[in-house]
Formats: sequence, C-alpha cells, structure tokens
Amino acid sequence: MTIYFYGADEVPYGCFSNFSGHGFDLDGHWWTTSEHYFQAQKFPGTRHAELIRRTATPLRAAELGRDRSRPLRRDWERVKDDVMRQAVTAKFTAHADIRAILLDTGDEEIVEDTSTDHYWGRGRSGTGKNMLGRILMRTRTQLRTDLTQNANGRATSSSTWSTTRSGTSKCCTDHRCADSARLHSRAAGGMSVQPT
Repeated sequence: MTIYFYGADEVPYGCFSNFSGHGFDLDGHWWTTSEHYFQAQKFPGTRHAELIRRTATPLRAAELGRDRSRPLRRDWERVKDDVMRQAVTAKFTAHADIRAILLDTGDEEIVEDTSTDHYWGRGRSGTGKNMLGRILMRTRTQLRTDLTQNANGRATSSSTWSTTRSGTSKCCTDHRCADSARLHSRAAGGMSVQPT
C-alpha cells in the first residue's frame, strides 16, 4: 500500500513533511525544520541564509528561499538532492518518535501527494519524480541498516547509537525525545537503541 503525505498536521505521516516541527542540529546550527535548512542552503554563507534560518515559520522560510531577487548558489541544481538528504537524515536521526513512524512503514512506497510539485512530489499528473518520497525511503533503509549493525555490535555508518536504560535519547543539543521501545526492541533483539 502506497503511503501518501503532504501536510505537517496529518497523522501519522505529517512528520514526513519538511514543514513538520522537528528541529535538528546540522552544520553547527539549530534548524527549526528541514524546510529552513533546505531553503537556507541556496544561499550559504550569506545574511539571507541566516535570515531564513531564524525566520519563525517554515512557510516564511520557503518564501524567502524562493525569492529570485537573490542569486542562488551556482551549483544548486547539482547539490539540492544531497542537501535534502542531509536535512531528512538529520531530522529522523534526531527524533526517535518520528524515526519509529518512518521505520514502521516497512517497505511501502512513500509519496509526497502534491499536485504542484513535479520534482519533489507526484505532481499534477501523478507521474512526478517524487524525490522527497524517494529520499525518505532511502533514509528509512539507512536507519534500518544502522539499527541492525548496532544490534550486531558494529559501528553505524550515518549516526552514532548507544544502548541506554532510561528510555530517552539525547537527540540534539537542547532536547530529549522519548524512544520507541517497541521498534528498537524488534530491531535490536530486545535492547533499547538510542542516538547519542
């Protein structure tokens, strides 16, 4: 069964949206949403990027990032998928609750259900590239691999995991998120696995 998502307020898959309020640390800064990070990376090292990072809402971050009166970085078309992948990975690594939702989708196809974006979503015709959905599915695979490797006592490739007794994980510099014991027990053979 294909899983469709769009709005950040949709339960349970709204967390797949770049507008969902799941912040993370990346590149030495706190990002309120993955939309903030993605849009700011169009203008790295500029005051405009910092303005985007600090703006109050993801909608405003998107508006500022789409402002064509400011020149985009020259390599944007080449790097934009990697930028999105970094943001999505950081977001789902930082938050055990939404990581569990993503992993619980199994091997189902994930599709951003927007008719206005043929590149990141399915587009008006339903035949769009769905790059955000594809990045979410790749992130899911990597997170699953990391959990399995940790359960087998090997180092992980994209994040560091540790076993704790408290049932909470330090997900970023400022917050603690409750862990999904059911998910991690299944993935780690009864151990609670946490990001550090």
